[in-house]
Amino acid sequence: MLRGVRGATGVEANTREAILGATRELLQKMADANAIEPDRVSMILFTATTDLTAAFPATAAREIGWTRVPLMCSPELEVEGALPRVVRVMVLVETELSPQEIRHQYLGRAAALRPDLAGEGKK
Repeated sequence: MLRGVRGATGVEANTREAILGATRELLQKMADANAIEPDRVSMILFTATTDLTAAFPATAAREIGWTRVPLMCSPELEVEGALPRVVRVMVLVETELSPQEIRHQYLGRAAALRPDLAGEGKK
């Protein structure tokens, strides 16, 4: 079954290091919590708030060895009052996990985006 695994993280600064470091951490936690193997990933969509311009978040996936996974980056909608400096990720992965077993990851201050799911990240 193809399932979506969601995640988001706050980024401390608009620097290449901060964007890629936060995104690498998020991807690793998503992979660990859901037994995601790159060969079973159909694609990954990354969005970033428009205040993050120093790097493409997808570069972090390449840095951790996900070199054959199709990746796409897009800007997040600019909504008044939205949380700044956030990277969001949607991984479409072939898995045997049911929707109830998927452990979405909302790290740091991004936990405020989905407080109903934020606690699921702890396995």
